Amino acid sequence: MSFLQSSSKLPPWKVLLVDDEPDIHDVTKLTLSRFRLDGRSLEFLHAYNGPEAKAVLSKETDIALVFLDVVMESDDAGLEVARWMRQDLGNQFTRIVLRTGQPGQAPEESVIVNYDINDYKEKTELDRTKLFTTTFAALRAYRDIMQVEEARRFQATYREGLERVIEASAHIFQQRNLHDFANGLLQQVVALLRLEQSMLLRLRGASGISGQQSYEVLAKIGNFDDDHQLFSQDLLTQLNDATVNRISRLYGDVYVGYFPNSSGKASLLVLKGVEQVGEIDAKLLEVFSSGVAIAFDNILLNQEISDTQGELIMRLGDVVESRSHEAGNHVRRMAEVCYLLALASGMPAEEAGVLKQAAPMHDIGKIATPDAVLLKPGKLDLDEWNIMKMHPQVGMSILDGSQRPILKAAAIIAHQHHEKFDGSGYPQGLAGNEIHIYARIVAVADVFDALMHARVYKPAWPIDQVVQHLRDVSGTHLDPVFVELMIANIDKALEINLSFPD
Repeated sequence: MSFLQSSSKLPPWKVLLVDDEPDIHDVTKLTLSRFRLDGRSLEFLHAYNGPEAKAVLSKETDIALVFLDVVMESDDAGLEVARWMRQDLGNQFTRIVLRTGQPGQAPEESVIVNYDINDYKEKTELDRTKLFTTTFAALRAYRDIMQVEEARRFQATYREGLERVIEASAHIFQQRNLHDFANGLLQQVVALLRLEQSMLLRLRGASGISGQQSYEVLAKIGNFDDDHQLFSQDLLTQLNDATVNRISRLYGDVYVGYFPNSSGKASLLVLKGVEQVGEIDAKLLEVFSSGVAIAFDNILLNQEISDTQGELIMRLGDVVESRSHEAGNHVRRMAEVCYLLALASGMPAEEAGVLKQAAPMHDIGKIATPDAVLLKPGKLDLDEWNIMKMHPQVGMSILDGSQRPILKAAAIIAHQHHEKFDGSGYPQGLAGNEIHIYARIVAVADVFDALMHARVYKPAWPIDQVVQHLRDVSGTHLDPVFVELMIANIDKALEINLSFPD
C-alpha cells in the first residue's frame, strides 16, 4: 500500500524580536533578510515590551527564536519574559537569545541555566557575521529539538493509535454479518483518521463488453449523494485505476484504498476531504487493514455458508408448499413479512435475519403427511385431522439437534407455529409468551399471507377484510402485539406482496 504525501513548500522560521528600540527591529530584519536554513527564510514578529511579548508568544505556538532585550520597561523585563516562557507558558522549545545595550546588566549564570537561554550578547557585539552565526546556531538547535520531539510524539501517537486499532478491531470482529462488519469497520477507520466522509465498497467484477468494473456499496458515512448518483465518472475512473493497478492512491482530496483478500473480492475504501495521509495514519491504516482483511475473508465465508443454507431452506420450503398446492412465493412473502414484523418489534437485525431465513421451514413436517390427507379437497375427518396435526412434531424432529442458529430457529418455528395465543392451539397447548416469539411472528405472517391469496378452498380476501379478521382473532389465535404491528405496517406488507406475486 502506498500513500501520497503533500509536497507543499515548508513555511519560514518564525523569529520574535522583543526590544523597546524600533531601530533594533529594523536593523535586525535588514541584516537577516537573506538568511536561509534548510531552504527556509525568516518571518519576523515584533513586540516592544514584556506584555506584548507574552501576548505574541501565547498566540503563536511555533516561534523558533526570540531575540529578547533584557532592559525594557524595567531592568529585568526580558528576564521575566524568559522565566514566564519556560515556567508559566511551559514553552521548552523556542530558543532564546538575550540582548542588552547596557553593559553590566548580564544575568546571573543560574538564570542562563534555569531558563535555558541559548545565548547572551551585547547589542554592540551583534555585527552582521555574529548575528548570522548566532541565528544559525539557535535555529539549528530548535530544528534538532523539534525533530527529537516529533519522533517522541510520533511514538506516543503511534502507540495510542495502535491501542485504538486493537480496540477497534475487537469491536468490529464481533460483527457476524457483512454489512454490520462493514459499518463497524468504516466507523473505526473514520475515527482513526478523524475524517467525516468515507465509503466502503466491494468489487463485484467486470461487467459488459467494455469490461467496466462494478461495485457494491457495503457502508458509507457522511454526506454522499444518493446511490444512483454516487459513482461520478471521476470516482469510477479512480476506482478502476486502483483496481486495475491494485494500489492505493490519493486523487486530489479523495483517497482510494485497495485491499485485496483471499476470497478474490477486493474491498475499496474511499475517503473524501483528505489533504494528505500522514505517516502515522498510513502505518495505522496498514496495521488495521492487515488484520481486517483476515476478518473480512471469514465474514465473507460465513455469509456464503449462511446464504447457501438460506437458499437451500427456501427451496426446501418451496418443495413442501408446492406439494400441498400452496400459492407460489408463499414462503418468500412470509419470510419478508416476518423480517418486517421482527424489526418493527425492536428485534436486533441479526436475530431478525435468522428468523427470516428460518421461517420458510415452518411446514417442513408436512413432508411426511400422506397425500390422501394433505391433498384432500374436502373437510378432514377426525382421524385425518389428527394425522395433519402431527406435522409440527414431525418438523421439529427433522430439525431438532442442529447447533446452527437458523436450523435451531426453524425447529422452534416448525414445532410451535400452530400454537394459539389463548392456549387452544397444538401440539403443546402453549399460551401467550410461552409460545416462542419466532412462532408468534410466523403465525401472524402466515395468516396474513393465506388470507391475501387464493387457495383451492377460497378466493383471495380484500385487504379491509383481512385487517378486520386479524383484529377479530387478536388475543385468541394471534399475539395482539404483532397484530397491531402488522396493521401499523400494512402498506409495507402489501409492497412485499407485490414484489413476490403468485
